[in-house]
Amino acid sequence: MGAWGYKPLESDEGLDVVDFLQDYIYTLESNHIELSEVIDAMKREGFFGESFDEIDFFFDISAMALAELYVMYLETGKLYDAEDEFEKIHSINADEESLKFILRYLADIRAEVPDADGIREIVELWRESECWVEWKSNLEFLFNRVEKEIIHSLK
Repeated sequence: MGAWGYKPLESDEGLDVVDFLQDYIYTLESNHIELSEVIDAMKREGFFGESFDEIDFFFDISAMALAELYVMYLETGKLYDAEDEFEKIHSINADEESLKFILRYLADIRAEVPDADGIREIVELWRESECWVEWKSNLEFLFNRVEKEIIHSLK
């Protein structure tokens, strides 16, 4: 894990998500993103497993990074740092199913659902770090913010 901070986008794997999204946006003809289409494309490219039972550090960090990017958009109106291809995006539609997909990953990480080795790797790595409390707090923030969007979408 190459990380210089506790947030998902402060890691090599998180920046892999940013790079993927930048390439994805480059192929779009519009200035609009459907979160469901991004998730489908990420699944095809191996950012997520076949099911939630397939637990992997990279899948977890991908979900957290995507959540962080979406929350960043909600709070600033910009996707990532709005440079290059990102400035092209003016709207993101997040349907309930897509938000629930991200929330499920966040919930499983939060609940420390174990992998085949008995402990979820992302939890194990962060628990052993000096930033455990900050990381856990950020996870809780992302979880609550995505959950709030689901509740808002139901109204």
